[in-house]
Amino acid sequence: HEAEYLDGLTIDACEVYRRLSTEIPKTSLPDGGLITSVLDRIYQEGYRKVLAVCISGNLSGTCNLLRLLCDEYEGLECCVIDSKNISIGSGILAIRCAQLLEEGMDFASLCQQAQQMIGNSKIFFCLKTLEYLQKGGRIGKITAIAGTMLNIKPLISFAPDGQLASVAKVRGRAPSIRKVLELAQKFAEGCPKVMLAVMHGGAPEEAQALAEEVRRRIPQGVIEVRGQISPALGVHTGPGLVGICVLKME
Repeated sequence: HEAEYLDGLTIDACEVYRRLSTEIPKTSLPDGGLITSVLDRIYQEGYRKVLAVCISGNLSGTCNLLRLLCDEYEGLECCVIDSKNISIGSGILAIRCAQLLEEGMDFASLCQQAQQMIGNSKIFFCLKTLEYLQKGGRIGKITAIAGTMLNIKPLISFAPDGQLASVAKVRGRAPSIRKVLELAQKFAEGCPKVMLAVMHGGAPEEAQALAEEVRRRIPQGVIEVRGQISPALGVHTGPGLVGICVLKME
């Protein structure tokens, strides 16, 4: 039966994975009414400034829609940032901004800082299967079949323009997870302090083992977030995603 769900509110990732064998849902950007109702709630709670960190504009129309609605909304001063990233790659920027706010940074400086942080946030992840990327139209069928037959696992990150990019190809599951760690370590290298996130999609044991390795290999990092990716991302990646996000601190 057809139904609509709100990501993380009326459905969770575990439920999406449970149903993937029988149905693959479609994802969509939030509708204008939903965004406006959130802005209404923010205004009613007494806030007058909004910093919104969005999924890459190259993957979704969310950022553009939010900019339009925020520009029209009277009574709120809004700053909408295209993170050029996805999932916790965007989320970690919001977490860092919240910390800076608590430390006393003013709104104008915070908006400027958020913009400057974009290039310092990088996400690296590997998938167990290419089936769902192919079914969601993100990669071609031939690529998916060849990858499956040869047991090749692409490692995915983001290009500076906010497009998904394959950054390595590794044969086998364990080597692909090791490579994710290696790439994250290389990105963090030379930076005295980094914020980290270790995320998974239906692979908690592997994520736990990876988090322990991350602590050893990136000792200057603090794992701020750990857990399951959002249902909307899970639809496109399928079960078995494991990834690391690194935010280099200024």
